[in-house]
Parts: sequence; structure tokens; C-alpha cells
Amino acid sequence: MIVTEVKEKKTWLLTLFVLLFAIAGTAFAADDDALIKRALQVLGPLPASMPSEENPITPEKVRLGKILFYEPRISLDGTVSCSKCHPIALYAADGLRKSVGHNCTENPRNDPTVFNAAGQISEHWIGNRTSVEDQAKQAVIGPPSFGMPSYESVEKVLRAYKQYELLFKAAFPLDKEPATIDNFAKAIGAFERTLITPAPLDAFLKGNKDALTAQQKSGLGTFIDRGCVGCHFGPFIGGQMYQKFGIFEPYQKYTKSEKVDEGRFAVTKNETDRYVFKVPVLRNVAMTSPYFHDGSVDKLEEAVWIMGKIQLGKDLPKEQVQDIVAFLHALTGKIPEDAMTVPLLPSLQ
Repeated sequence: MIVTEVKEKKTWLLTLFVLLFAIAGTAFAADDDALIKRALQVLGPLPASMPSEENPITPEKVRLGKILFYEPRISLDGTVSCSKCHPIALYAADGLRKSVGHNCTENPRNDPTVFNAAGQISEHWIGNRTSVEDQAKQAVIGPPSFGMPSYESVEKVLRAYKQYELLFKAAFPLDKEPATIDNFAKAIGAFERTLITPAPLDAFLKGNKDALTAQQKSGLGTFIDRGCVGCHFGPFIGGQMYQKFGIFEPYQKYTKSEKVDEGRFAVTKNETDRYVFKVPVLRNVAMTSPYFHDGSVDKLEEAVWIMGKIQLGKDLPKEQVQDIVAFLHALTGKIPEDAMTVPLLPSLQ
């Protein structure tokens, strides 16, 4: 009799446990569905491509662009290539506060990653490059970058290599003289337009509810609720607008900034653009320290807290900072396999 009662009690408890677990699972699933719906309204998964009407992507352009991405002989001292400041294996950011160009010349600002960069409204922190193609073209004569004296000097170097002549001809078959600076920029741009890095967030937004951890889901909700998406919105999580850096307090108050940067004012000369910068893309942000336009902050946790103070006017609690940082780690994507292989450069033979 007693044994039977014990068995019945155990069976009842087991049934209750299973029922409660099922109810909890349903609630969690509903919460996930609601979070996905909210996130899709302000973020969204990465697109499959970053096309350009002015520069259609072809395999021949991408092949040439990848080789040119590693080419240092078009720099003044023969040491600078795109890959020097944007090493692919390091998520296309060099880890320096400010990158170093020809003859150890320091660049004025921190170099952001080129991954997913073609999806932005412009290039550079102050938006003084209209596209990845424009950035590639201007970089070769940029005083702190490649430092070449003219576009003609770049073309002269490229035309000295027969293999480059063949590669340019294959990429631009309709051009009588294909090895030009404009086609150089188009090839680099075509390659960079393939550098898309889908991450766990994208899988989650497409319905894989196990793609994010519980803390990352909490961080995503906090990222939305605290107002971070006011600037960091869209599938690239930023890169779609300009904003003053230091809305509520000067950024120098909390960073290691050595001097005040007037930002986009240098481009437009409009007083309203003083201290304004392009909102950075947060894709792969956990892999691309140091942070901000001057690389003045090393740790992601510190950068998140500072952003809360100076951009949102909020002193984010430690738990919320940790949750947001966990979410930002869910933006670390997979580097395209082909991009990870280093090409052989043409020789003079």
C-alpha cells in the first residue's frame, strides 16, 4: 500500500515536472519569437551580397582585386598594401591605435575593418570617401597611406608586370588600356564587396533560436531597449548615418584621446558637423580593438559603458554592459574561406 502511494506520488511529480518544463519551453519559445520580431524591425540579417551598379562584381575582377589588395609595390617605399592595415586573418583590422603607412607615417585615425564595409553610406570615419572603390583609389596617393606622387606613377608600376596586364585585360575586356587607376579601384572594390561575414546573430534572426546564448539574447534586448539601435541600426549594425561623438559629455573625459578631433567638420566646414563622425559598423567589433576613431579605448566593456555615458546619457549597470558585450560577440562572423588564402604576386619575368 505504502509502496503504491510512493510510486503514484513519484509519477505525479514527474508528470508535473514535465508539464512545467513544457510550459517554460513554450514561454521561452514565445519570448524568442518576440525578440526576433523586434530585432528584425531595427536590425536584420546580413545581405548575401553588397553589389554596385557602377561596378558589377565578376570573378575576374575579384581575382585581380584580391591580388592587388596584397600588392605593396604601388606604395612610395614599397612596403604598404591594403593588407598591411587590413590583415584578413585579424578580421581586416591591424589592432593599432592608428595605422602606419609609408616610411612609418602615422594615419590620423584608427583604421576600421573592411569586412562588410561596402554596405556603408561612405568610407572613413569622416565620410570623405564615397565608396570602397573611391577609398582604394585615393589611398594610393594618400600622404599617410601609400604616398605615391600621382595616379600615373601607380599605373606605370602596374604596367611593368606582364601578368598584371593579362589580369586587367581579363577583368576589363572591353577597355583598350585596362591597367588604369580607375580599374585598379574597381577591382579592389569588387574584392571587398565579397567580404561578408555572417554571424550567429544572422542565424538567430533567420529562426535558429539556439544560435544565441541566453545572455546574448538578453544583451540583444538591452541593446534595443537602451537605445543603441538609434544609431547602430540595419543589417550592418551601423554605418548608415553620421552622429556627434559626445552628445551628453565630451568623449575625452573618459578616453585616452590625446587631442580633440573635429571630425566631419574637416570635410564640410559646417559648424553642425564639428565632432561628428560616421557611426561605425559593429559587425566583428569584438575582434577589432582598439575602439573609437582614435583607438583610445582598448576594452570592449569600457567602450560600451562610455557610449552609454556620452551618447545616451546613461550610466549602464555592470550587468547590462556585460549582456551587451555578450551580444556584440554574437556579431563575430565567419571569414570567407577564399579570402584567407594569400595570393602570389606577379613577378617581372
